[in-house]
Amino acid sequence: MNISELKIGNKIAKLPIIQGGMGIGVSLSRLASAVANAGGIGVISGAQPGYKEPDFRTDNESANLRGLEKEIKQARSLSPEGIIGVNFLASVTNYTDMVKLAVKEKVDLIISGAGLPKNLPSFVQGTDTKIAPIVSSGKAAATITKLWVRKYDYLPDAIIVEGPKAGGHLGFSIEDLKGNLPNIKDIVKEVITAVKDFEEKYGKKIPVIAAGGIFTGQDMAECLEQGAAGVQMGTRFVATEECDAHENFKQAYIDAKEEDISIIVSPVGLPGRALRNDFVKSLEKANLKIKSCYRCLKGCNPAVAPYCITDALVASVKGDVDNGLVFIGSNGYRVNKMTTVKELMQELMDEANAYFNKK
Repeated sequence: MNISELKIGNKIAKLPIIQGGMGIGVSLSRLASAVANAGGIGVISGAQPGYKEPDFRTDNESANLRGLEKEIKQARSLSPEGIIGVNFLASVTNYTDMVKLAVKEKVDLIISGAGLPKNLPSFVQGTDTKIAPIVSSGKAAATITKLWVRKYDYLPDAIIVEGPKAGGHLGFSIEDLKGNLPNIKDIVKEVITAVKDFEEKYGKKIPVIAAGGIFTGQDMAECLEQGAAGVQMGTRFVATEECDAHENFKQAYIDAKEEDISIIVSPVGLPGRALRNDFVKSLEKANLKIKSCYRCLKGCNPAVAPYCITDALVASVKGDVDNGLVFIGSNGYRVNKMTTVKELMQELMDEANAYFNKK
């Protein structure tokens, strides 16, 4: 089997690899542009991208819009011919303004999850920006596709299928994560089946991208065998020279052991996967209360939230990995060295080709 390019509408990536959006500040312009230059799709995290702005605490929304604009422009200057995307949580309070800015800056792709991005097509109609929702089941894929067709006569340009082994916020319940985890390859097949009727009816291919726990080139190849058009990977890109996070953050991945990776609950009740460091251990104590709130997530109630996820993520990405939240995929403990984006992507392709050559 030959490994094909990844085609999302008229956007064609030489390698079928999307670098996952990792926030806050883990994947910004430097990492995204490096991935795009290496032939994949580089993704800027749209989660609090203005955290370095001087007015981040006092005027959070303006700081984030300004920060996002800077990161997109910088990524484009570093990779003028590459494919650059932005990942947005559908649950952020300033979702509309952030998406509109990304479209105005002509990003190639918007990926959106942590809730169904019900109105995302309204922002891109008539533009060249492509959109891809993140789902965790065939049912969710069918639901969002049917909704977009009914309201906007718009099919997803691609669908990201994120399995339960991903880092960060997960589209599964705590009960799901404690049971027998579904295999990403099975979910990919389920989603492909769910969108097949839409593809046939409207004569448009909807590429399905596998994500969550994909670590090696063989993992990628096995997903491609199941019909995936490509894969999205986050964790593997953290321990690269180009990753935008502090060196301490990268080293925390390299030092991590399997037993250090745990499931936590975010202030809005969503489960997530993170390192069980001093900060996470402190959350197990009762009666913790946040000291300030950015009002960044819908549904976050500062009166009862045990911690501020923004402060926790900013602390870690700036290097305080003991007292901040470090999101990590289930296979993060397998990261054991620093590398470069170019070397990593070549390694993945070599492993995938070696797998198919044995067939």
